[in-house]
Amino acid sequence: MQTLATLYLPALNADIIDSGVVKGDTGYILRAGGLMIAVTFVQIVCAAGAVYFSARTSMALGRDVRAAVFDRVQSFSAREMGHFGAPSLITRTTNDVQQVQMVCLLAFTLMVSAPIMCVGGVVMALDQDVPLSGLLLLIVPALGLVVTLIARRMRPLFRHVQERIDTVNRVLREQITGIRVIRAFVRDTHERDRFSTANSGLMDVSLRAGRLMSLMFPAVMLVVNVSSVAVVWFGGHRIDSGGMQVGALTAFLSYLMQILTSVMMATFMFMMVPRAEVCAERVQEVLDTVTSVVPPLQPVAPVPADAGRGLLELRGVEFRYPGADEPVLRDISLIARPGRTTAVIGSTGSGKSTLLGLVPRLFDATDGSVHIDGVDVRDLDPGVMTRTVGLVPQKPYLFAGTVASNLRYGDPGATDEELWRALETAQAREFVESMEDGLDSPIAQGGTNVSGGQRQRLAIARALVGRPSVYLFDDSFSALDYATDARLRAALVDETESATVVIVAQRVSTIRGADLIVVLDAGRIVGAGTHGELMAGNETYREIVLSQLTEEEAA
Repeated sequence: MQTLATLYLPALNADIIDSGVVKGDTGYILRAGGLMIAVTFVQIVCAAGAVYFSARTSMALGRDVRAAVFDRVQSFSAREMGHFGAPSLITRTTNDVQQVQMVCLLAFTLMVSAPIMCVGGVVMALDQDVPLSGLLLLIVPALGLVVTLIARRMRPLFRHVQERIDTVNRVLREQITGIRVIRAFVRDTHERDRFSTANSGLMDVSLRAGRLMSLMFPAVMLVVNVSSVAVVWFGGHRIDSGGMQVGALTAFLSYLMQILTSVMMATFMFMMVPRAEVCAERVQEVLDTVTSVVPPLQPVAPVPADAGRGLLELRGVEFRYPGADEPVLRDISLIARPGRTTAVIGSTGSGKSTLLGLVPRLFDATDGSVHIDGVDVRDLDPGVMTRTVGLVPQKPYLFAGTVASNLRYGDPGATDEELWRALETAQAREFVESMEDGLDSPIAQGGTNVSGGQRQRLAIARALVGRPSVYLFDDSFSALDYATDARLRAALVDETESATVVIVAQRVSTIRGADLIVVLDAGRIVGAGTHGELMAGNETYREIVLSQLTEEEAA
């Protein structure tokens, strides 16, 4: 409606000139002028409505796409997260979606009206003067050719722009997260230079794209102005020969400008579309990625509470990262029983954390299977998995919020009494009570406002709150002093007496009292037994122990 009203106005203006001004008919001028005002009012109302609904639609699209990307990322395993990387996923969820959202808005406000105005302008121009309309056969293709040539060169540049934004995002994220390390090693200048390099790379590509964009408007305006001169020249001759009226030439000029304006609108869209197309492809890449950890189609029902729960079995497990020549784990078979503590020890890179990650399905085994209470974890209901397995990761992460909100990740319905009990077992009650607001004390993103040892103890308490039947401690005591470590392990005995406990540790003193110690070397089990048995008959374990303790201490 807005575009049709815009197309009707030059025709009214031509009538006023030819039938009103030339003939001196003031009444006709007033009547036609009143009609023009009414049409203009309709045009304004329709334009405002179009922008309003376009904005609502494009904002809703952005909301839904962001939600879809977020949901898909939440389903990713550690393998997919490693493939994309956190900085790229952040850029795709924010900047990339924003570019698509902006093009959606412009498409509804500009692109819908552009073809209507172009076709309508041609029809109305033909109505004013057919011979003069022949110029359009040269003008419109010339303008289209200019736009197409420039737009084709812009697309690859916009892909580079988004990739450079990823790089800036990654460098900035590393510097913010690792600010303590940077300052400890006095690497401020090096990091400043690294950010400057990434920032300059983004600027250089943006400038190249900007130069092409700046070339677009002068090229388009050159065609527009040359076209206007040609219309006035040939139109003047038509008027002089009596084949055309002055009002018709005025209207024709208006329709020419409307036609070229519609092409310019399309030109503006062409400048935005290449970047949005690249962004859409990047977003679609995330949405099309299927997680390697697939939820079961027919999940197994929970095991009855009165049954013996927590039996963990690994049967011939192998795990290989995509594209790797050698597997990280191979032929791993072990049983961890309820009421007993199973420890896993080995040199750095032996696959200890990877083994633990297979149990809660951070990633799935590429061969073999992992079973809890006789059920393959790939068939276990995700809700049951959450209640059955409690994981304390190697790098404990706390979320922005309070102590209580972080602990209730283990059990959203936990009472304050249960939280305090978990904190006491984790040897964290004392420092939480010393905080100003206790359980309601604020925790910064990543837990940066508490020490490393406090973070570990809060992460252990978080796992204890859920009271799972399988506890997985991935080197979760490394930041604790020996006295705190000993007290915490002693308190865990009563708390986990009927559960299966699996501990991965580098520190021998943490695991020497375990019921079963499994020794890993280069992804294989090279020994299993108690501390005394392994000291007597396993050279790999003996080397690890004697690197930390003397012969007398190890005995």
